[in-house]
Amino acid sequence: RYDDSIPRQKYLQWMAEWGKEIKRVLKETGSLFLNVGSKPTSPELPFQVLNALLPEFRLQNTIHWVKSIYIESESYGRKFDINVGHYKPINSPRFRNDAHEYIFHLTKSGDVRLDRLALGVPYKDKSNIARWKNGDRKVRCRGNCWFIPYETIQSRNNDRPHPASFPVQLAENCIRLHGTKKDLLVLDPFAGIGNTALACQKLKVNFIGFEIDPYYLKTAAKRLKAAADKPLDKR
Repeated sequence: RYDDSIPRQKYLQWMAEWGKEIKRVLKETGSLFLNVGSKPTSPELPFQVLNALLPEFRLQNTIHWVKSIYIESESYGRKFDINVGHYKPINSPRFRNDAHEYIFHLTKSGDVRLDRLALGVPYKDKSNIARWKNGDRKVRCRGNCWFIPYETIQSRNNDRPHPASFPVQLAENCIRLHGTKKDLLVLDPFAGIGNTALACQKLKVNFIGFEIDPYYLKTAAKRLKAAADKPLDKR
């Protein structure tokens, strides 16, 4: 089970060790998507983790997972403000509420071709479509800021028992961005309660996961079965 009490240097050394193993089994055209959050008292942690992996990988993209956002109406020309998402409040006069986490996209070469338009969004101004040589392109690249809120839950113990889980949609976005080829195999060395596995199940992608905690493993299996038993129109 997770242990947040180990010394920082030992933790970073461990990150480097499993990073070497991931590189060993990763295809030359493969991608490693690493979600790293931090505490207000140690905002440097994501960058220290990244630095521990850089001897083996190239940083190809940095993605910001936005969990909560507030947009004033005046900034986008509408009548109402937007305030959506979930975050863990921080009761401190020194720090702001942490409403985002990093997703580091790492590859062996730094130039792996991606399916950028798999997560495409419509053009705000339709006249922009004509600027592309491919006139039938109706969407543009979503960019590197993804707003993906947590689902509202009734009980953390029952619905989200793992302390470091992420939404299934986040894993799905990463897989789709890399490209869902027929021979794609996704490996999650820290499977937790199975969110990456659920994303693969939805996308019909092959999956291998590792998890040392029996309770998390049982929870993941239960969630996968429940998702498989759902009617197709409700998945």
